[in-house]
Amino acid sequence: MAAIITGVILIGAILVGGIWFLAHNKKEQNLNMTSMSKPHQNVRSPAVAGSFYPAREKELASQVDNSLAEASTQESVGAILGLMVPHAGYDYSGMVAGAGFKQLENQNIDTVILIGNSHYAYFEGAAVYPEGYFKTPLGEVEIDSGLAQKIISENEKIKADTNVHSQEHSLEVELPFLQRVLKNFKLVPILMGSGDFTDVEILAGAIAKNIKDKNVIIVASSDMSHYPPYQSANYADKKTYEAILTGQVEKLETAITQLENEKIPGAQTFLCGKDAVEVLIQVMQDLGASDIRLLKYANSGDPPAGGQVVTLDNSQVVGYGAIGFYAQGRGSELNLEEQQRLLEIVKLTTEAYIKTGNLPKFSENAAALNQKLGAFVTLKKQGQLRGCIGSFSSSSLPLWLTVQQMAVAAATGDPRFAPVTEDELPQLDYEISVLSPLQKINDWHEIELGKHGVEIKKGANSGVFLPQVASETGWDLDTFMGQLCSQKAGLPWNCWQDKDTEIYVFTAQVFD
Repeated sequence: MAAIITGVILIGAILVGGIWFLAHNKKEQNLNMTSMSKPHQNVRSPAVAGSFYPAREKELASQVDNSLAEASTQESVGAILGLMVPHAGYDYSGMVAGAGFKQLENQNIDTVILIGNSHYAYFEGAAVYPEGYFKTPLGEVEIDSGLAQKIISENEKIKADTNVHSQEHSLEVELPFLQRVLKNFKLVPILMGSGDFTDVEILAGAIAKNIKDKNVIIVASSDMSHYPPYQSANYADKKTYEAILTGQVEKLETAITQLENEKIPGAQTFLCGKDAVEVLIQVMQDLGASDIRLLKYANSGDPPAGGQVVTLDNSQVVGYGAIGFYAQGRGSELNLEEQQRLLEIVKLTTEAYIKTGNLPKFSENAAALNQKLGAFVTLKKQGQLRGCIGSFSSSSLPLWLTVQQMAVAAATGDPRFAPVTEDELPQLDYEISVLSPLQKINDWHEIELGKHGVEIKKGANSGVFLPQVASETGWDLDTFMGQLCSQKAGLPWNCWQDKDTEIYVFTAQVFD
């Protein structure tokens, strides 16, 4: 009897110990997953990790990074404002998605508005995930609840709804790419339900109204043709993406209707996220994204890059396209850190050149500092102008190199002043004006004082005033233009009214 009791005690001890070990081990795993942080509330857990993309963090990061590494960044004179990217399994569409998301590397983006069409629920209007977090194996992304609520409040057909998001893959699969190319961004996830064009107009208007002057990018999630044979997919998808490249919703609607009427064998849809793409196009029109580019196209019948082993069936394929929307002539605004870095380059360059005659060497990787934009550098001594030189012709130089060259020119080459001396260096203040490309106007009444800088040209003479000149002097338009003609261009006071005088305007981001 004693032996039986002893055995029971031992078995009980083993069971209790095992339960304690499992509980302790589970606790350790949870602590590791949350990096010792308190769990967030209202977290949307991944629904397709392990099927559409790897469930393990390192494997997922590696596959995303490989897709990005295969892509190239498009050269553009303007900022990227929107993307269309696919949402299939990474083995099939990852390289196309990578070509799209590659354009966001090193961009200063605060919030991504991610739009897709629901694959699992039918409902009217748009469903916004209003607050909380979206989670992937790479971590959690916070919802921009302030912006989400503003969009929701615009119309009763835009609703806060977390339920329709719970199993939807079309938004989830984009997040790991965003997590690898952006830092500290927030998210507004939106699903479209019914396919009613009125809903497209309502949502596009609500978004456009609430994102102006914000660092926001719009991403529409959509695959292209579903299940036609390989060659038919190439044919149909080309018609679809060519319509998108026009930037006109009407052209896209017409193209899709014509393809549907052709009764292509096996084709079930030609753009599964059509509503999301149309919202994207409409918002891009409002923001002035006139430069639209096909970044990559492929379909599931094309061999994937990176060595993945995928069984290809060319009799039934799905098409994938990545398209970028850029604001031609609008560069990305510099954030405070980027402004400070350019000012540091100007100061160090000026001091080194005046003291030694040599230029210090810099290596700048940030995309914003490598934009091909013109710039002026202004030197002031005790509040008085000490030199100001700039250049619009910077198409071949990155911004940071342009400001370095203009710093030397302002310090040593402004014909109005003697070169800066070493004794003056401690008294100098520095100002940088980053310029938009010049835009020719035909009517001088279009000039907005304080907003526009102006360049005039007549014959061999030309002159430039920066936008801040009007604000600093208090001049009215007649005086501003008269001084520009006589003081800067060496022309008669009223030359700006001469039909042979060319007038160009530009804007500037000014910081000191």
